[in-house]
Amino acid sequence: MRSRRFYIILALLLFTTTASLIGAASTLASSETDSSEFMFLSLFTTSSSSIYSIATFIAFLGPLVGITLGFDAISNERSQGTLNRLAAQPIYRDSIINAKFLSGATAVFVVMAVVGLYISGLGLALTGLEPSAEEAFRVVIFFLFSGVYISVWLALAIIFSVVCRHAATAALACISIWLFLSMFMSLVASGIANWIYPLEGMQIYTNQVSNYELQLGLNRISPYYLFSEAASTILNPGVRSIGVVTLSQYEGAVASSLSLGQSLLLIWPHLVGMIAIAMAGFAISYICFMRQEIRA
Repeated sequence: MRSRRFYIILALLLFTTTASLIGAASTLASSETDSSEFMFLSLFTTSSSSIYSIATFIAFLGPLVGITLGFDAISNERSQGTLNRLAAQPIYRDSIINAKFLSGATAVFVVMAVVGLYISGLGLALTGLEPSAEEAFRVVIFFLFSGVYISVWLALAIIFSVVCRHAATAALACISIWLFLSMFMSLVASGIANWIYPLEGMQIYTNQVSNYELQLGLNRISPYYLFSEAASTILNPGVRSIGVVTLSQYEGAVASSLSLGQSLLLIWPHLVGMIAIAMAGFAISYICFMRQEIRA
């Protein structure tokens, strides 16, 4: 945490979220709305004409934090010749890879805690909006979820740090996967869904639901999409569903916001899925590291 890399990451997140918060505050001040319910949460989801919302910035820049903290966790030790000295110490070999992941995850959650407290305090000072207990819990859950999301990319970066001999190769591989899953996965999912369930002619009525469900399933392979869905659900109590809902299911439904418990039920699979991805990534890096031969 005393490295320049950590300070640069923290400064980047604080700068982008501050600019986004100022834009959201100005947008909410100029908007004509009479509803004051969940206005504090709107600071995290509202975007201005020139900058994205805080939730969008964390969804896009969060992977960069995890990649930066983990892409040279093992490869840097190997290139500097310190890995064999470390392994020669009277410690278990798996303690090395365990400590690499746990220290990175600790740094991630510290960054999220600092950003969350800073943004909440700055938003309170700029707007004077006092969050309710439910809003405060939703903000805390959002930043905890952000820490899990970034830990997924940390685990991926450690995998390539173990497999690749050079840190630059590991960084390029991680960034390539990040850009593909964040920017191009939706295009690939749409193309595959339109190929299997074409929306042309009379087939548009029979394939519409299947097409959307397939797109949704393919998009949810990406941690970026999972986090975006979960963030929009937890920060916007008005989101009542994140899947396919028919008109018959809407009949008789009361138009109201979901409680915190109901919103958590919607995003619980997303949280479990991302924890599973992070654990699977760490398991792969653990197995690869334990099978490698460390030489001087």
